[in-house]
Amino acid sequence: MLVEFRVKNFRSIRDDLCLSMVASKDKEKATTNTVETGISAIPTLLRSAVVYGPNASGKSALVSAMQFAQAVVATSATLKPDQPLNYAPFKLDPITVTQPSEFEFTFIQDKVRYQYGFALLPDRIAEEWLYVYKAPKPQTWFERKGLAESVHTYTFGSSLVGQRKVWQVATRSNALFLSTAVQLNSDSLRPIYDWITSHLSIFAAGTQPMFDFSTNRAATDDGKKMLVEFLNAADIGISDLSTRVQKQHVFNVEISENGPLHTVSEREVRVPLFMHRSAKASAIFQMEEESTGTQRLFAFAAPIIDALKVGRAVVVDELDGSLHSHITRFLVQLFHLPTRDGSAAQLIFTTHDTSLLDANIFRRDQIWFMEKGQDQVSTIVPLSEFSPRKNEALERGYLSGRYGALPMIEDIEDFDDLVQKD
Repeated sequence: MLVEFRVKNFRSIRDDLCLSMVASKDKEKATTNTVETGISAIPTLLRSAVVYGPNASGKSALVSAMQFAQAVVATSATLKPDQPLNYAPFKLDPITVTQPSEFEFTFIQDKVRYQYGFALLPDRIAEEWLYVYKAPKPQTWFERKGLAESVHTYTFGSSLVGQRKVWQVATRSNALFLSTAVQLNSDSLRPIYDWITSHLSIFAAGTQPMFDFSTNRAATDDGKKMLVEFLNAADIGISDLSTRVQKQHVFNVEISENGPLHTVSEREVRVPLFMHRSAKASAIFQMEEESTGTQRLFAFAAPIIDALKVGRAVVVDELDGSLHSHITRFLVQLFHLPTRDGSAAQLIFTTHDTSLLDANIFRRDQIWFMEKGQDQVSTIVPLSEFSPRKNEALERGYLSGRYGALPMIEDIEDFDDLVQKD
């Protein structure tokens, strides 16, 4: 499970910013909204967190930072030696524009806490570190500093076993040591790499999972049953689900000396079919005949079911896109269902849907507010910092400006000239 994510000097985030999933000592909704870790230093974690804020406040930058850091872990070992890294610092400060961007994941897996992070510049990994908490005192597995493009120093702890020098020599300046070592079959570092790349499902604004995941699940008896139950629970009018294989034409264009060459190929694809019933008839609908909201819910169905089963963390920018407030509430409450084995999936999302600011859904430590100051720097604070009363109307308090993170709209009368005829 994710304990916290830290980022610094990335896009609109200039200073150290931390999104923490550590639960406060408040016992409210403890059995549904939190999960015990078995670790004394961090006894409970939150099952979900929601981030509010106006447009351009930095919410998307936060999600993008997580997605970017995950991508660097997954792909850096495959970069060409001279290939630059996608460096995106805070540009409105002459100091930070030349400093490294920093990212750090802290997570728990098999009751062990891992703290892994790195900092990068366009030409190199500037720093990289891994601390492992198998006891209250952390073990330093490795620390790395990139003093220049071709000068990197390493410090290894005795707990990191394997061919450390081989991995060090093989690690290029623009690649992570973690990624390179795993590519060279490091068994000890594999769990850290796998958690970051496989146990985090991150979706930026305007994106969603491919339909293929849910479609392929619908082709199996067990998968179909779970998907139908999921869609029925969301009350979108789908009574049954099936799939079929159909041929699809693919148009290809190749550029040659004689100009573009157009070819057509054919492939087989599996597509979903949705059954709807009324009092008078029933009919099968194809994907393009369904609403945008239904398509989005179907796309997320299998990934969410899978996350709930195996305990993944799902991060979604603008989860409520094309979804009714009650559907979004339904998705959140799925992550609050207690599990038999004590494990838990997590949902972290941004939204503008203020109807979810409800003490019946979230604890105060699950709600975060993000805003951008006059210096154009994004900051984030939890609702708990405002010490709201337990019976406080959170939606009303937010919309009235009590917690900040609202757009500063100018008086509409100032724009009277825009609607006047010449």
